[in-house]
Amino acid sequence: MTTTSAPEPRLVREAFKVPSFERILEHLSHPVLAIGVEGDIVYANAAAETSFGGWILGLNIRDLLPGFALPGVAVRDASSILVTTRKDVAYDALLTPLGDGQFVVDLRSAGPSGEPAASADLDDLTGLVKRKLFMSHLAAALAQGPNFGVAVHCLDLDRFKMVNDTLGHGIGDLLLKKVADRLTGACRKGDIVARLGGDEFVVLQHGVEDPSDAEKLAARIVDLVGRTYVLSGHTINIGASVGVALKGDIGQARDVLRNADLALYEAKRAGRGRYRLFESGMEVLLHERREMEIDLRRALALKQFALNYQPFHDLSSDTCMGFEALLRWNHPVKGNIPPLDFISLAEENGLIVKIGEWVLRTACMEAATWPGELIVAVNVSPLQFKADTLLQTVSSALEKSGLPAERLEIEITEGALLDDTDNVLKTLKDLRELGVKISMDDFGTGYSSLSYLQKFPFSKIKIDRSFVANANADSEAILRAVAGLGSSLGMAITAEGVETVEQLARIRGERCTHVQGFLTGRPMAADHVAAFLANPHTDWKGSPR
Repeated sequence: MTTTSAPEPRLVREAFKVPSFERILEHLSHPVLAIGVEGDIVYANAAAETSFGGWILGLNIRDLLPGFALPGVAVRDASSILVTTRKDVAYDALLTPLGDGQFVVDLRSAGPSGEPAASADLDDLTGLVKRKLFMSHLAAALAQGPNFGVAVHCLDLDRFKMVNDTLGHGIGDLLLKKVADRLTGACRKGDIVARLGGDEFVVLQHGVEDPSDAEKLAARIVDLVGRTYVLSGHTINIGASVGVALKGDIGQARDVLRNADLALYEAKRAGRGRYRLFESGMEVLLHERREMEIDLRRALALKQFALNYQPFHDLSSDTCMGFEALLRWNHPVKGNIPPLDFISLAEENGLIVKIGEWVLRTACMEAATWPGELIVAVNVSPLQFKADTLLQTVSSALEKSGLPAERLEIEITEGALLDDTDNVLKTLKDLRELGVKISMDDFGTGYSSLSYLQKFPFSKIKIDRSFVANANADSEAILRAVAGLGSSLGMAITAEGVETVEQLARIRGERCTHVQGFLTGRPMAADHVAAFLANPHTDWKGSPR
Protein backbone atom coordinates (compact mmCIF):
# COMPACT_ATOMS: atom_id res chain seq x y z
CA MET A 1 0.00 0.00 0.00
CA THR A 2 1.32 3.43 -0.81
CA THR A 3 0.21 6.77 0.46
CA THR A 4 -0.77 9.27 -2.20
CA SER A 5 -2.17 12.73 -1.98
CA ALA A 6 -5.63 13.40 -3.30
CA PRO A 7 -7.42 16.67 -3.84
CA GLU A 8 -10.07 17.43 -1.26
CA PRO A 9 -13.51 17.74 -2.86
CA ARG A 10 -15.08 21.12 -2.14
CA LEU A 11 -18.03 19.97 -0.02
CA VAL A 12 -15.89 17.69 2.12
CA ARG A 13 -13.26 20.37 2.59
CA GLU A 14 -15.92 22.86 3.77
CA ALA A 15 -17.60 20.33 6.03
CA PHE A 16 -14.59 18.89 7.78
CA LYS A 17 -12.77 22.13 8.36
CA VAL A 18 -15.55 23.48 10.58
CA PRO A 19 -13.66 23.46 13.95
CA SER A 20 -16.59 22.58 16.22
CA PHE A 21 -17.68 19.78 13.90
CA GLU A 22 -14.20 18.30 13.73
CA ARG A 23 -13.91 18.40 17.53
CA ILE A 24 -17.09 16.34 17.79
CA LEU A 25 -15.77 13.70 15.40
CA GLU A 26 -12.35 13.55 17.03
CA HIS A 27 -13.91 12.59 20.37
CA LEU A 28 -15.98 9.72 18.97
CA SER A 29 -14.82 6.25 19.99
CA HIS A 30 -15.53 4.68 16.57
CA PRO A 31 -14.04 5.34 13.11
CA VAL A 32 -15.53 8.03 10.89
CA LEU A 33 -14.26 8.64 7.35
CA ALA A 34 -15.15 11.00 4.54
CA ILE A 35 -14.61 9.86 0.98
CA GLY A 36 -14.62 11.56 -2.39
CA VAL A 37 -16.39 10.46 -5.53
CA GLU A 38 -13.71 7.86 -6.38
CA GLY A 39 -13.50 6.54 -2.82
CA ASP A 40 -10.41 8.53 -1.79
CA ILE A 41 -10.28 9.19 1.98
CA VAL A 42 -10.22 12.95 2.57
CA TYR A 43 -10.96 12.88 6.29
CA ALA A 44 -10.36 10.36 9.09
CA ASN A 45 -10.94 10.94 12.80
CA ALA A 46 -8.51 9.77 15.49
CA ALA A 47 -10.42 6.51 16.07
CA ALA A 48 -10.12 5.67 12.36
CA GLU A 49 -6.37 6.22 12.32
CA THR A 50 -6.00 4.08 15.45
CA SER A 51 -8.17 1.29 14.03
CA PHE A 52 -6.39 1.18 10.65
CA GLY A 53 -2.83 1.65 11.89
CA GLY A 54 -1.90 5.27 11.33
CA TRP A 55 -2.13 7.94 8.62
CA ILE A 56 -4.76 6.95 6.07
CA LEU A 57 -5.61 10.22 4.32
CA GLY A 58 -5.23 9.85 0.58
CA LEU A 59 -5.79 6.10 0.60
CA ASN A 60 -8.75 4.65 -1.22
CA ILE A 61 -11.39 3.18 1.09
CA ARG A 62 -11.07 -0.14 -0.80
CA ASP A 63 -7.46 -0.32 0.42
CA LEU A 64 -8.90 -0.61 3.92
CA LEU A 65 -12.17 -2.37 3.16
CA PRO A 66 -11.79 -4.74 0.18
CA GLY A 67 -15.02 -5.20 -1.70
CA PHE A 68 -16.42 -1.85 -0.58
CA ALA A 69 -18.87 -0.77 -3.29
CA LEU A 70 -19.13 2.93 -3.96
CA PRO A 71 -22.83 3.92 -3.80
CA GLY A 72 -22.74 6.22 -6.82
CA VAL A 73 -23.20 9.91 -7.52
CA ALA A 74 -27.00 9.81 -7.72
CA VAL A 75 -27.55 8.40 -4.20
CA ARG A 76 -29.31 10.88 -1.92
CA ASP A 77 -30.41 8.71 1.05
CA ALA A 78 -28.29 7.31 3.85
CA SER A 79 -27.78 3.54 3.80
CA SER A 80 -26.17 0.85 5.92
CA ILE A 81 -23.95 -2.00 4.66
CA LEU A 82 -21.75 -4.68 6.22
CA VAL A 83 -18.03 -4.34 5.39
CA THR A 84 -14.91 -6.31 6.35
CA THR A 85 -11.24 -5.34 6.66
CA ARG A 86 -8.31 -7.35 5.28
CA LYS A 87 -8.00 -8.92 8.74
CA ASP A 88 -11.68 -9.98 8.68
CA VAL A 89 -12.81 -7.36 11.23
CA ALA A 90 -16.48 -6.68 10.49
CA TYR A 91 -18.05 -3.23 10.58
CA ASP A 92 -21.59 -2.00 10.14
CA ALA A 93 -21.09 1.06 7.89
CA LEU A 94 -23.59 3.92 7.71
CA LEU A 95 -23.10 5.91 4.50
CA THR A 96 -24.47 9.46 4.56
CA PRO A 97 -24.33 11.36 1.25
CA LEU A 98 -22.76 14.81 1.15
CA GLY A 99 -23.74 15.40 -2.46
CA ASP A 100 -21.74 15.14 -5.70
CA GLY A 101 -20.90 11.50 -4.93
CA GLN A 102 -19.18 12.26 -1.60
CA PHE A 103 -20.02 10.36 1.59
CA VAL A 104 -19.45 10.23 5.32
CA VAL A 105 -18.75 6.63 6.36
CA ASP A 106 -19.60 5.88 10.00
CA LEU A 107 -18.11 2.50 11.05
CA ARG A 108 -19.43 0.45 13.99
CA SER A 109 -18.05 -2.87 15.18
CA ALA A 110 -20.18 -5.84 14.11
CA GLY A 111 -20.25 -9.31 15.60
CA PRO A 112 -19.21 -12.51 13.81
CA SER A 113 -22.74 -13.08 12.58
CA GLY A 114 -22.78 -9.78 10.80
CA GLU A 115 -25.18 -8.22 13.33
CA PRO A 116 -24.07 -4.94 14.87
CA ALA A 117 -22.53 -5.45 18.30
CA ALA A 118 -23.92 -3.69 21.35
CA SER A 119 -22.73 -0.10 21.26
CA ALA A 120 -22.44 2.62 23.87
CA ASP A 121 -24.01 4.89 21.24
CA LEU A 122 -27.24 2.84 21.07
CA ASP A 123 -30.07 2.90 23.58
CA ASP A 124 -30.38 -0.46 25.32
CA LEU A 125 -34.17 -0.35 25.55
CA THR A 126 -35.23 0.88 22.12
CA GLY A 127 -32.14 0.29 19.96
CA LEU A 128 -32.27 3.91 18.82
CA VAL A 129 -29.14 6.03 18.73
CA LYS A 130 -28.31 8.08 21.80
CA ARG A 131 -27.50 11.77 22.14
CA LYS A 132 -23.78 11.59 21.34
CA LEU A 133 -24.21 9.79 18.03
CA PHE A 134 -27.26 11.87 17.14
CA MET A 135 -25.25 15.05 17.60
CA SER A 136 -22.53 13.74 15.29
CA HIS A 137 -25.13 12.98 12.60
CA LEU A 138 -26.66 16.43 13.07
CA ALA A 139 -23.26 18.13 12.86
CA ALA A 140 -22.50 16.23 9.66
CA ALA A 141 -25.82 17.26 8.16
CA LEU A 142 -25.31 20.92 9.06
CA ALA A 143 -21.84 20.89 7.51
CA GLN A 144 -23.15 19.88 4.10
CA GLY A 145 -23.92 23.41 3.04
CA PRO A 146 -27.04 25.54 2.57
CA ASN A 147 -28.54 23.35 -0.16
CA PHE A 148 -28.87 20.31 2.13
CA GLY A 149 -32.10 20.91 4.06
CA VAL A 150 -32.69 19.22 7.42
CA ALA A 151 -35.06 19.63 10.34
CA VAL A 152 -34.81 18.54 13.96
CA HIS A 153 -37.96 17.33 15.75
CA CYS A 154 -37.81 17.24 19.58
CA LEU A 155 -40.66 15.42 21.26
CA ASP A 156 -41.73 14.06 24.56
CA LEU A 157 -44.74 12.05 25.59
CA ASP A 158 -47.79 13.56 27.24
CA ARG A 159 -49.10 11.59 30.24
CA PHE A 160 -46.24 9.07 30.13
CA LYS A 161 -45.44 9.57 33.82
CA MET A 162 -48.99 8.64 34.74
CA VAL A 163 -48.60 5.34 32.83
CA ASN A 164 -45.34 4.60 34.65
CA ASP A 165 -46.80 5.46 38.05
CA THR A 166 -50.07 3.58 37.67
CA LEU A 167 -49.11 0.55 35.55
CA GLY A 168 -45.45 0.16 36.48
CA HIS A 169 -42.11 0.61 34.75
CA GLY A 170 -42.46 -2.69 32.88
CA ILE A 171 -45.46 -1.39 30.96
CA GLY A 172 -43.71 1.96 30.63
CA ASP A 173 -40.73 0.28 28.97
CA LEU A 174 -42.99 -1.61 26.55
CA LEU A 175 -44.68 1.66 25.69
CA LEU A 176 -41.35 3.35 24.96
CA LYS A 177 -40.42 0.51 22.59
CA LYS A 178 -43.73 0.87 20.75
CA VAL A 179 -43.27 4.62 20.50
CA ALA A 180 -39.77 4.05 19.06
CA ASP A 181 -41.26 1.69 16.46
CA ARG A 182 -43.93 4.20 15.47
CA LEU A 183 -41.41 7.01 15.21
CA THR A 184 -39.17 4.91 12.97
CA GLY A 185 -42.16 3.99 10.86
CA ALA A 186 -43.16 7.65 10.51
CA CYS A 187 -39.75 8.63 9.14
CA ARG A 188 -38.13 7.98 5.77
CA LYS A 189 -35.08 5.85 5.19
CA GLY A 190 -32.02 7.92 6.07
CA ASP A 191 -33.71 9.95 8.80
CA ILE A 192 -32.18 9.47 12.25
CA VAL A 193 -34.38 8.70 15.27
CA ALA A 194 -32.78 8.98 18.72
CA ARG A 195 -33.83 8.61 22.33
CA LEU A 196 -32.28 11.26 24.55
CA GLY A 197 -33.51 9.70 27.78
CA GLY A 198 -36.77 9.04 29.63
CA ASP A 199 -39.65 9.83 27.28
CA GLU A 200 -37.62 12.33 25.23
CA PHE A 201 -37.00 11.52 21.57
CA VAL A 202 -35.52 13.45 18.68
CA VAL A 203 -35.64 13.01 14.90
CA LEU A 204 -33.19 14.31 12.31
CA GLN A 205 -35.16 14.70 9.07
CA HIS A 206 -33.23 14.84 5.80
CA GLY A 207 -34.37 16.17 2.45
CA VAL A 208 -36.32 19.15 3.79
CA GLU A 209 -36.88 21.45 0.84
CA ASP A 210 -39.62 23.55 2.42
CA PRO A 211 -40.95 24.13 5.98
CA SER A 212 -44.10 22.27 4.95
CA ASP A 213 -42.00 19.08 4.67
CA ALA A 214 -41.10 19.38 8.35
CA GLU A 215 -44.67 20.23 9.30
CA LYS A 216 -45.99 17.13 7.55
CA LEU A 217 -43.62 14.87 9.49
CA ALA A 218 -44.39 16.62 12.79
CA ALA A 219 -48.13 16.20 12.19
CA ARG A 220 -47.58 12.53 11.30
CA ILE A 221 -45.62 11.99 14.53
CA VAL A 222 -48.32 13.63 16.65
CA ASP A 223 -50.96 11.47 14.96
CA LEU A 224 -49.13 8.12 15.09
CA VAL A 225 -47.76 8.44 18.62
CA GLY A 226 -51.16 9.62 19.87
CA ARG A 227 -53.03 6.52 18.66
CA THR A 228 -54.18 3.96 21.23
CA TYR A 229 -51.76 1.28 22.49
CA VAL A 230 -52.74 -2.15 23.81
CA LEU A 231 -49.97 -3.57 26.03
CA SER A 232 -50.28 -6.65 28.23
CA GLY A 233 -54.05 -6.27 28.35
CA HIS A 234 -53.94 -2.54 29.12
CA THR A 235 -55.44 0.05 26.80
CA ILE A 236 -53.21 3.13 26.94
CA ASN A 237 -53.74 6.59 25.53
CA ILE A 238 -50.91 9.09 25.50
CA GLY A 239 -49.96 11.95 23.24
CA ALA A 240 -46.87 13.62 21.84
CA SER A 241 -45.78 17.24 21.78
CA VAL A 242 -43.28 18.15 19.07
CA GLY A 243 -40.97 21.13 18.59
CA VAL A 244 -39.36 21.62 15.17
CA ALA A 245 -36.29 23.63 14.17
CA LEU A 246 -35.15 24.04 10.59
CA LYS A 247 -31.50 24.26 9.62
CA GLY A 248 -31.69 27.88 8.50
CA ASP A 249 -28.44 29.79 8.87
CA ILE A 250 -27.36 28.07 12.08
CA GLY A 251 -24.11 26.10 11.87
CA GLN A 252 -23.98 24.65 15.39
CA ALA A 253 -25.75 21.39 16.19
CA ARG A 254 -26.44 22.38 19.77
CA ASP A 255 -28.16 25.59 18.60
CA VAL A 256 -30.54 23.75 16.28
CA LEU A 257 -31.36 21.25 19.04
CA ARG A 258 -31.93 24.10 21.49
CA ASN A 259 -34.29 25.82 19.06
CA ALA A 260 -36.27 22.61 18.60
CA ASP A 261 -36.45 22.29 22.38
CA LEU A 262 -37.75 25.87 22.66
CA ALA A 263 -40.43 25.06 20.10
CA LEU A 264 -41.31 21.93 22.09
CA TYR A 265 -41.80 24.04 25.21
CA GLU A 266 -44.16 26.31 23.29
CA ALA A 267 -46.08 23.27 21.98
CA LYS A 268 -46.59 22.00 25.51
CA ARG A 269 -47.52 25.45 26.76
CA ALA A 270 -50.14 25.71 24.02
CA GLY A 271 -51.93 22.63 25.30
CA ARG A 272 -49.88 19.53 24.41
CA GLY A 273 -50.67 16.99 21.68
CA ARG A 274 -49.52 19.41 18.98
CA TYR A 275 -46.41 20.68 17.21
CA ARG A 276 -44.76 24.07 16.91
CA LEU A 277 -42.08 25.36 14.52
CA PHE A 278 -39.32 27.44 16.04
CA GLU A 279 -39.69 31.19 15.63
CA SER A 280 -37.11 33.81 16.54
CA GLY A 281 -39.40 35.34 19.17
CA MET A 282 -39.20 32.14 21.18
CA GLU A 283 -35.66 33.04 22.21
CA VAL A 284 -36.98 36.24 23.73
CA LEU A 285 -39.68 34.30 25.55
CA LEU A 286 -37.07 31.92 26.94
CA HIS A 287 -34.93 34.82 28.14
CA GLU A 288 -37.96 36.42 29.82
CA ARG A 289 -38.91 33.09 31.37
CA ARG A 290 -35.42 32.64 32.82
CA GLU A 291 -35.49 36.16 34.22
CA MET A 292 -38.87 35.54 35.79
CA GLU A 293 -37.68 32.28 37.31
CA ILE A 294 -34.76 34.09 38.96
CA ASP A 295 -37.12 36.80 40.24
CA LEU A 296 -39.60 34.19 41.43
CA ARG A 297 -36.95 32.44 43.51
CA ARG A 298 -36.20 35.76 45.23
CA ALA A 299 -39.80 36.85 45.68
CA LEU A 300 -40.62 34.66 48.67
CA ALA A 301 -37.48 35.56 50.58
CA LEU A 302 -37.93 39.28 49.84
CA LYS A 303 -41.62 39.19 50.92
CA GLN A 304 -42.97 40.34 47.57
CA PHE A 305 -46.05 38.11 47.75
CA ALA A 306 -49.36 39.20 49.23
CA LEU A 307 -52.86 37.78 49.44
CA ASN A 308 -56.06 39.36 48.16
CA TYR A 309 -59.44 38.04 49.21
CA GLN A 310 -62.55 37.71 47.05
CA PRO A 311 -65.88 37.20 48.88
CA PHE A 312 -68.38 34.46 48.11
CA HIS A 313 -72.00 34.69 49.13
CA ASP A 314 -74.82 32.39 50.19
CA LEU A 315 -77.68 32.98 47.75
CA SER A 316 -80.39 31.87 50.16
CA SER A 317 -79.54 34.61 52.67
CA ASP A 318 -77.54 37.02 50.46
CA THR A 319 -74.79 37.09 53.07
CA CYS A 320 -71.03 36.81 52.79
CA MET A 321 -69.92 33.35 53.88
CA GLY A 322 -66.18 33.78 53.42
CA PHE A 323 -63.33 34.73 51.11
CA GLU A 324 -61.09 32.96 48.63
CA ALA A 325 -57.38 33.72 49.10
CA LEU A 326 -55.78 34.86 45.82
CA LEU A 327 -52.02 35.15 45.42
CA ARG A 328 -50.53 38.42 44.21
CA TRP A 329 -46.91 39.19 43.29
CA ASN A 330 -45.79 42.79 43.75
CA HIS A 331 -42.55 42.98 41.76
CA PRO A 332 -40.38 45.98 42.72
CA VAL A 333 -39.69 46.85 39.04
CA LYS A 334 -42.42 45.18 36.97
CA GLY A 335 -45.27 45.99 39.35
CA ASN A 336 -48.16 43.59 39.89
CA ILE A 337 -47.58 40.35 37.95
CA PRO A 338 -50.81 38.39 37.26
CA PRO A 339 -50.94 34.83 38.65
CA LEU A 340 -51.45 33.43 35.13
CA ASP A 341 -47.98 34.72 34.26
CA PHE A 342 -46.11 32.93 37.04
CA ILE A 343 -48.12 30.11 38.64
CA SER A 344 -47.41 27.63 35.83
CA LEU A 345 -43.70 28.49 36.00
CA ALA A 346 -43.71 27.96 39.78
CA GLU A 347 -45.31 24.56 39.23
CA GLU A 348 -42.72 23.61 36.59
CA ASN A 349 -39.73 24.37 38.81
CA GLY A 350 -41.30 23.13 42.07
CA LEU A 351 -41.36 26.52 43.81
CA ILE A 352 -45.14 26.24 44.12
CA VAL A 353 -44.70 23.92 47.11
CA LYS A 354 -42.92 26.58 49.20
CA ILE A 355 -45.17 29.33 47.89
CA GLY A 356 -48.26 27.25 48.63
CA GLU A 357 -47.08 26.65 52.17
CA TRP A 358 -46.68 30.41 52.68
CA VAL A 359 -50.18 31.00 51.26
CA LEU A 360 -51.74 28.49 53.65
CA ARG A 361 -50.01 29.89 56.72
CA THR A 362 -50.71 33.52 55.80
CA ALA A 363 -54.36 32.91 54.90
CA CYS A 364 -54.99 31.12 58.19
CA MET A 365 -53.28 33.89 60.20
CA GLU A 366 -55.27 36.66 58.49
CA ALA A 367 -58.58 34.78 58.53
CA ALA A 368 -58.21 34.22 62.27
CA THR A 369 -58.80 37.98 62.72
CA TRP A 370 -62.13 37.90 60.88
CA PRO A 371 -65.36 37.92 62.90
CA GLY A 372 -67.84 35.09 63.26
CA GLU A 373 -67.59 31.88 61.26
CA LEU A 374 -66.25 33.31 58.02
CA ILE A 375 -64.43 30.73 55.86
CA VAL A 376 -61.14 31.19 54.04
CA ALA A 377 -60.72 29.11 50.88
CA VAL A 378 -57.18 28.29 49.71
CA ASN A 379 -56.18 26.76 46.36
CA VAL A 380 -53.72 23.86 46.62
CA SER A 381 -51.48 22.79 43.73
CA PRO A 382 -51.19 19.12 42.67
CA LEU A 383 -47.48 19.35 43.51
CA GLN A 384 -48.30 20.08 47.15
CA PHE A 385 -50.01 16.70 47.34
CA LYS A 386 -47.01 15.00 45.77
CA ALA A 387 -44.68 16.60 48.31
CA ASP A 388 -46.39 14.53 51.07
CA THR A 389 -46.22 17.48 53.49
CA LEU A 390 -49.66 19.01 52.91
CA LEU A 391 -51.35 17.44 55.94
CA GLN A 392 -48.52 18.54 58.21
CA THR A 393 -48.54 22.06 56.74
CA VAL A 394 -52.30 22.46 57.21
CA SER A 395 -52.17 21.14 60.79
CA SER A 396 -49.32 23.48 61.65
CA ALA A 397 -51.01 26.49 60.01
CA LEU A 398 -54.23 25.88 61.95
CA GLU A 399 -52.41 25.38 65.23
CA LYS A 400 -50.20 28.50 64.95
CA SER A 401 -53.03 30.76 63.76
CA GLY A 402 -55.70 29.46 66.12
CA LEU A 403 -58.13 29.24 63.19
CA PRO A 404 -60.75 26.49 63.73
CA ALA A 405 -60.37 23.75 61.12
CA GLU A 406 -63.98 24.10 59.96
CA ARG A 407 -63.22 27.66 58.82
CA LEU A 408 -60.58 26.48 56.33
CA GLU A 409 -61.62 25.25 52.89
CA ILE A 410 -59.07 23.55 50.63
CA GLU A 411 -59.76 23.93 46.89
CA ILE A 412 -58.29 21.40 44.48
CA THR A 413 -58.54 20.98 40.72
CA GLU A 414 -58.93 17.72 38.86
CA GLY A 415 -55.21 17.84 38.08
CA ALA A 416 -54.46 16.99 41.71
CA LEU A 417 -56.30 13.69 41.30
CA LEU A 418 -54.86 12.57 37.98
CA ASP A 419 -51.36 11.34 38.80
CA ASP A 420 -51.64 9.51 42.11
CA THR A 421 -55.30 9.19 42.99
CA ASP A 422 -55.02 6.79 45.95
CA ASN A 423 -52.50 8.90 47.88
CA VAL A 424 -54.35 12.11 47.09
CA LEU A 425 -57.66 10.64 48.27
CA LYS A 426 -56.01 9.47 51.50
CA THR A 427 -54.65 12.97 52.12
CA LEU A 428 -58.07 14.48 51.43
CA LYS A 429 -59.71 12.09 53.89
CA ASP A 430 -57.10 12.92 56.53
CA LEU A 431 -57.73 16.63 56.00
CA ARG A 432 -61.46 16.11 56.32
CA GLU A 433 -60.91 14.25 59.58
CA LEU A 434 -59.18 17.39 60.87
CA GLY A 435 -62.44 19.20 60.14
CA VAL A 436 -61.24 21.01 57.02
CA LYS A 437 -63.71 21.51 54.15
CA ILE A 438 -62.72 20.25 50.68
CA SER A 439 -64.05 21.69 47.41
CA MET A 440 -63.42 20.86 43.76
CA ASP A 441 -62.49 23.93 41.72
CA ASP A 442 -63.20 24.48 38.00
CA PHE A 443 -65.69 21.62 37.91
CA GLY A 444 -66.68 20.53 34.41
CA THR A 445 -63.41 21.37 32.66
CA GLY A 446 -61.87 17.89 33.08
CA TYR A 447 -62.87 14.59 31.54
CA SER A 448 -63.50 12.49 34.63
CA SER A 449 -64.87 14.88 37.27
CA LEU A 450 -67.98 12.79 37.88
CA SER A 451 -65.93 9.72 38.79
CA TYR A 452 -64.13 11.71 41.48
CA LEU A 453 -67.44 12.69 43.06
CA GLN A 454 -68.03 9.00 43.63
CA LYS A 455 -64.61 8.48 45.22
CA PHE A 456 -64.68 11.48 47.54
CA PRO A 457 -67.59 13.46 49.02
CA PHE A 458 -66.55 17.06 48.47
CA SER A 459 -68.04 19.81 50.61
CA LYS A 460 -68.49 22.05 47.61
CA ILE A 461 -68.31 22.04 43.82
CA LYS A 462 -67.22 25.24 42.08
CA ILE A 463 -68.62 25.51 38.56
CA ASP A 464 -66.08 26.94 36.14
CA ARG A 465 -66.68 30.52 35.03
CA SER A 466 -66.89 29.49 31.37
CA PHE A 467 -70.33 27.95 31.99
CA VAL A 468 -71.51 31.14 33.67
CA ALA A 469 -70.22 33.50 30.97
CA ASN A 470 -71.75 31.56 28.05
CA ALA A 471 -75.48 32.13 27.96
CA ASN A 472 -76.27 29.29 25.57
CA ALA A 473 -78.37 26.16 25.81
CA ASP A 474 -75.41 23.84 26.47
CA SER A 475 -74.07 25.95 29.34
CA GLU A 476 -77.55 26.26 30.82
CA ALA A 477 -77.97 22.49 30.70
CA ILE A 478 -74.60 21.91 32.39
CA LEU A 479 -75.36 24.46 35.12
CA ARG A 480 -78.71 22.80 35.76
CA ALA A 481 -77.25 19.29 35.78
CA VAL A 482 -74.34 20.11 38.09
CA ALA A 483 -76.54 22.05 40.50
CA GLY A 484 -79.01 19.18 40.61
CA LEU A 485 -76.21 16.66 41.11
CA GLY A 486 -74.66 18.67 43.92
CA SER A 487 -78.01 19.09 45.61
CA SER A 488 -78.73 15.37 45.50
CA LEU A 489 -75.27 14.58 46.93
CA GLY A 490 -75.56 17.19 49.69
CA MET A 491 -72.81 19.40 48.26
CA ALA A 492 -72.82 23.18 48.04
CA ILE A 493 -72.57 24.61 44.51
CA THR A 494 -70.65 27.84 43.83
CA ALA A 495 -70.94 29.58 40.48
CA GLU A 496 -67.71 31.43 39.69
CA GLY A 497 -67.12 34.49 37.54
CA VAL A 498 -70.52 36.18 37.97
CA GLU A 499 -70.13 39.70 36.60
CA THR A 500 -73.62 40.85 35.57
CA VAL A 501 -77.09 40.97 37.09
CA GLU A 502 -78.34 38.84 34.19
CA GLN A 503 -75.82 36.12 35.00
CA LEU A 504 -76.81 36.27 38.66
CA ALA A 505 -80.47 35.84 37.76
CA ARG A 506 -79.64 32.73 35.74
CA ILE A 507 -77.61 31.34 38.63
CA ARG A 508 -80.48 31.86 41.08
CA GLY A 509 -82.77 29.97 38.72
CA GLU A 510 -80.49 26.92 38.53
CA ARG A 511 -80.38 26.04 42.25
CA CYS A 512 -76.77 27.09 42.85
CA THR A 513 -76.15 27.74 46.54
CA HIS A 514 -73.25 30.21 46.39
CA VAL A 515 -71.96 32.87 44.05
CA GLN A 516 -68.57 34.50 43.52
CA GLY A 517 -67.48 37.15 41.04
CA PHE A 518 -66.86 40.83 40.35
CA LEU A 519 -70.58 41.59 40.73
CA THR A 520 -70.67 40.48 44.35
CA GLY A 521 -67.18 41.58 45.34
CA ARG A 522 -63.80 42.13 43.73
CA PRO A 523 -60.57 40.78 45.23
CA MET A 524 -59.34 43.09 47.99
CA ALA A 525 -56.29 43.50 50.20
CA ALA A 526 -56.43 41.99 53.66
CA ASP A 527 -56.81 45.37 55.34
CA HIS A 528 -59.96 46.11 53.28
CA VAL A 529 -61.88 43.06 54.49
CA ALA A 530 -63.13 44.71 57.68
CA ALA A 531 -64.59 47.68 55.76
CA PHE A 532 -66.28 45.33 53.30
CA LEU A 533 -67.85 43.35 56.13
CA ALA A 534 -69.01 46.52 57.83
CA ASN A 535 -71.05 47.41 54.75
CA PRO A 536 -72.49 44.08 53.55
CA HIS A 537 -75.74 45.46 52.09
CA THR A 538 -74.51 46.30 48.63
CA ASP A 539 -76.85 46.78 45.68
CA TRP A 540 -75.87 43.61 43.77
CA LYS A 541 -78.84 41.74 45.27
CA GLY A 542 -81.40 43.57 43.24
CA SER A 543 -79.87 46.03 40.81
CA PRO A 544 -76.65 46.60 38.90
CA ARG A 545 -73.75 48.29 40.62
